[in-house]
Parts: sequence; C-alpha cells; structure tokens
Amino acid sequence: MSTHKQQTIQVTETGKGLYQNAISIGKHQLMASEPEALGGDDTGPTPMELASAALGSCTTITLRMYANRKDWPLEKVSATVTHKKGPRDVCDENHDAQDHKPGLIDIFTRTITLDGPLSDDQRQRLMQIADKCPVHKALSGNSCVRTLA
Repeated sequence: MSTHKQQTIQVTETGKGLYQNAISIGKHQLMASEPEALGGDDTGPTPMELASAALGSCTTITLRMYANRKDWPLEKVSATVTHKKGPRDVCDENHDAQDHKPGLIDIFTRTITLDGPLSDDQRQRLMQIADKCPVHKALSGNSCVRTLA
C-alpha cells in the first residue's frame, strides 16, 4: 500500500503572459512558462523542465532515504537530468521494432553523482535503487492520465 496521499495541484493561467501559469502545491507557489523563443515570457521553468526536476529530486530523495536506512556513508547525492525527443532504440537496446509505434519518444538522461566512502557494492545497489523512485516509474510507463471536465 502506498504511503502517498492524493494531492491536488492547481495550475491556472495568470493572464500576465501568453503562457505564464501559477502553480499551487499545498503551501508552495511556483510559476511555469515557456521560453521567449516559443512565445512565452520565460518567468518560470517549462512543464518538461519541471518533469525533469521531479525526476532528479525524486532520485536524490529516494537514494538519501535508502542510504540513511542502511546507515551507509553517503555524504552527498546529486542528479543532473536532460530531456530530448529521440528514437526509442536510444533507450531500449532490446526493443523489437514490431512491438513499438514508430516516431520519437521522450528521453530523460539522468546522471547520478554519489559522494562519500561507499563500497563498490553500495554504489551499485544505490544505482539500482534509483530506478525505484516513483517519478522514474511514472515516466517509464507505469502511469495513466485521466482527463475529467
């Protein structure tokens, strides 16, 4: 059973810029926009940048929780995430072209840095645990989007 409660996040156009949106997440307030090159005012990260940030922060939090639970000497963890569109075979080395629709997919590339006197086995295990973060699972196809009016 999940320990996460359902949370409603409100996203509303501000009317102050063509694509500017105010985001309310509990007591937190954020902005999202698009870059000027796409007609936005660049007053906040793009939605895909927010998705990349979610993946990076979920990864580092998951690894910190695991290392703390195991009492491992992880001094600092960081993640760099990039996003681009590309062919599926960039991600899936064992793909069967007949099993996948043609076209480009979203590719998130995550580079994880683990600082501290960890053993090789600990480092390897942490890299395995990284794929268990909830955002990684969601972005890897373990989710659905329902639209209600």
